[in-house]
Amino acid sequence: MVVAMDQRTYVNGDSGAGDRKKEERFDPSAQPPFKIGDIRAAIPKHCWVKSPLRSMSYVVRDIIAVAALAIAAVYFDSWILWPLYWAAQGTLFWAIFVLGHDCGHGSFSDIPLLNSVVGHILHSFILVPYHGWRISHRTHHQNHGHVENDESWVPLPERVYKKLPHSTRMLRYTVPLPMLAYPLYLCYRSPGKEGSHFNPYSSLFAPSERKLIATSTTCWSIMFVTLIALSFIFGPLAVLKVYGVPYIIFVMWLDAVTYLHHHGHDEKLPWYRGKEWSYLRGGLTTIDRDYGIFNNIHHDIGTHVIHHLFPQIPHYHLVDATKAAKHVLGRYYREPKTSGAIPIHLVESLVASIKKDHYVSDTGDIVFYETDPDLYVYASDKSKIN
Repeated sequence: MVVAMDQRTYVNGDSGAGDRKKEERFDPSAQPPFKIGDIRAAIPKHCWVKSPLRSMSYVVRDIIAVAALAIAAVYFDSWILWPLYWAAQGTLFWAIFVLGHDCGHGSFSDIPLLNSVVGHILHSFILVPYHGWRISHRTHHQNHGHVENDESWVPLPERVYKKLPHSTRMLRYTVPLPMLAYPLYLCYRSPGKEGSHFNPYSSLFAPSERKLIATSTTCWSIMFVTLIALSFIFGPLAVLKVYGVPYIIFVMWLDAVTYLHHHGHDEKLPWYRGKEWSYLRGGLTTIDRDYGIFNNIHHDIGTHVIHHLFPQIPHYHLVDATKAAKHVLGRYYREPKTSGAIPIHLVESLVASIKKDHYVSDTGDIVFYETDPDLYVYASDKSKIN
């Protein structure tokens, strides 16, 4: 085993006991003493049951809420109320994404056609190419925690990081700019990777998947053209207020939540390569989060560890499944900090992580994020130093 990390002494026990040496801490990169089958066996049978009716009820709930908010905003047309509308509607766009996300995993129902139709409707509405996203997201789950093979918010190896222009690094690691990255990711993927979620011939997809990608890109294009047509009919400002700003809020939700589920824990968590990586070890590096009043609104997406290990579990069973699995996971499960009504504490975690988690070593099968001390030293400051 090759480990690229600072020298620390770890024990896989309780690091908080009074008679423990302060330097002794639980090692999250150690091989877990359980197998994925042990976790699966601990999850109650009802958690694996998918109800198309129940899943559709959430779709109906969210669509009614989106429509009601839009109608109310247009009716009152008050600049006092527009910001409230944008925040609420952007959050509901994010909730709609999560339901389409369930369709992509097959946790929405056991009916592939229903999953595909509902997934296309929901994701096209928020300008996400359903199959393109679904397939790359499948890659993310199958390779979670792997430095080279993971797909979303993957750490940059030092050699890739060092080749980036300083301006690109600043864009990637200066809040809030990374929270607007999702549309660019759909078009270009992440630094060091190539391909587009819209191109059937992208390296992201197998030849057998090209028709699926073409279908999703067509649905996305229909929605995009519809928005342009509405801009001509009602004016671009009206479309921007009703749809454009909530879309930006949705993108920020998506980028923030997906980042926080894999970054920003108080203790650095490992990333793997080579023989050290396994599906179980990679999945155990994910993080649950408490989003306060938004937990129910965005369908308990914060219960992320069990979701990553068993993406076929419907979102409405994830809380029960997580509670049942905790005794097996032990300290490999990191209890989320309890949130107030608004999860303001997560903003601090997000900002702190982006400022310090920049790249990982080019070598080593177990690596941890490292910090570029010169990232925020601007050219003028460097010249003064030199």
